[in-house]
Amino acid sequence: MGKTIYTNGVFHTLDSKHPLVETVVVENGKIVDLGSHQDMVLQWGRSHSTVIDLQGKTVTPGLIDSHLHLSGVAFHLLDLNLTGVTSKREMLDRIKKRARTVKPGHWLVGMGWDENQFDSGTIPTIEELDQVAPHCPIYLKRICHHAFLVNSKALEIANYHPNITIPQGGSVVVDSLTHQPTGLILESASKLFTAHIPEKTYEELKDGLAHAMKFAIKKGLTGVHTNDPAYLGGFDQTYQMYDELTNGEGIGPRCNLLIDFPYLERLKERRMRAGYGNEKLQIGAIKMFADGAFGGRTALLSLPYQDSPTQLGKAMHDQETLYQMVKSVRERNMPIAVHTIGDQALENVLNILDQFPPVEHRDRIIHVSLLRADLVSRLAKPSRIADIQPRFIVGDYPWILDRIGEEREEFLYAWKTLQTAGVISAGGSDAPVEPIDPLLGIHAAVTRRAPDDQHNGWNEKEKLSLYDAIKLFTLGGAYATNEEHVKGTLSRGKFADMTVFSKNLLNLEEPDELLQTNIEMTIIDGKIQEV
Repeated sequence: MGKTIYTNGVFHTLDSKHPLVETVVVENGKIVDLGSHQDMVLQWGRSHSTVIDLQGKTVTPGLIDSHLHLSGVAFHLLDLNLTGVTSKREMLDRIKKRARTVKPGHWLVGMGWDENQFDSGTIPTIEELDQVAPHCPIYLKRICHHAFLVNSKALEIANYHPNITIPQGGSVVVDSLTHQPTGLILESASKLFTAHIPEKTYEELKDGLAHAMKFAIKKGLTGVHTNDPAYLGGFDQTYQMYDELTNGEGIGPRCNLLIDFPYLERLKERRMRAGYGNEKLQIGAIKMFADGAFGGRTALLSLPYQDSPTQLGKAMHDQETLYQMVKSVRERNMPIAVHTIGDQALENVLNILDQFPPVEHRDRIIHVSLLRADLVSRLAKPSRIADIQPRFIVGDYPWILDRIGEEREEFLYAWKTLQTAGVISAGGSDAPVEPIDPLLGIHAAVTRRAPDDQHNGWNEKEKLSLYDAIKLFTLGGAYATNEEHVKGTLSRGKFADMTVFSKNLLNLEEPDELLQTNIEMTIIDGKIQEV
């Protein structure tokens, strides 16, 4: 196979040895050389080489999303999408419209609602949900996937009664006066309902996943770290789908699969561990939860919520249980990927991790939303990754200040603090919680505000430079899976994974120009991907 020469571009390699080049030469999916147009064409431009003129466009290493749920992106295509709804009335209207297409007894499933974006700030009552969909059970995930709404039909099918056993860490919210369910379900109590929702067929799920993978490529992503077994019918089915799509059909970005803790034993049975697989598909870390989310006040804090002084949040597991979970993962020489939003959750996790030696692959602390000064240095170890989601700042401000109080804002989404302390960080979207578009994540990291906002950013001292924000979504993603030797920069011998942009990201006059920047090409293994 001949060589492909990508030339006449502005290549920001993120490699300090040659930070800016005009031409990259690719052979067998790897970068074999890079430099000036004249030198590269002179050395490699023979008749059997293919030359692709980028016409001055800008190129970075391929973008990587370090934490998302491609299954959730797929469900957005399959179920009722409530993302972006700005009022309770609009939400009810969408539910009513979809309900007209649902047969009696069949479930109406949706996701993406966020009452903090509503003009009134109030969520639909169970009576209102019953009114717009009286004939079918409703199950609607909040955008954070830690809170849910159901109607009376759903309660009936779940056989709910006041003395029902609620799964640990969850709750069915009841009215303080009537003691009747309000329709709001928190955390693991959702299992009462998901157990009754018919599963989608294998082909439906696979087709949705294929569309989600193609959508990721359209957004410039050459790699994703995705957590899906709980949503795609378990580990075996999830792995089979990804194997068929990536290795069988050649679809999608490179995929690193985060595996939920309940499937640890199944990994052992199949003799799989972190790093198992190939260049297209690999097993990643073991995913677990330390706490919940700010929206439902289930993120675990060391001091009470300002707007609810009796609440500290919820630990998903007591400390001994969490210790035993980590211990069982370590017995398999595996890394953990643990969801931690609140500062107390982070302390709890670090207290346990400090009792175990590191393993070959890095542990990742996902979200790291609220820090404390005494916790930052404990994250700064070569064996640990802060897996952050810059776009959270758009969804959480300004209401988050009512939750935690302005005095704690100093350590809220403190990305610059992490960088200064030497904490290795990777950037993700947590899609579908936030948009999968990495340019929106980069914009949020640089501006610390929503695209339409006009202020200088929330806690602006924690802003990242454009260069450092791009590193989060390139080299940071490579570090998260111990693959910095094969991806993350444009260097000789590394994968020829590149993202091509319509504008020079490192030469923008204003960060808002990111919002008018298009993805021109997504290149994996030196090949331009079809979308």
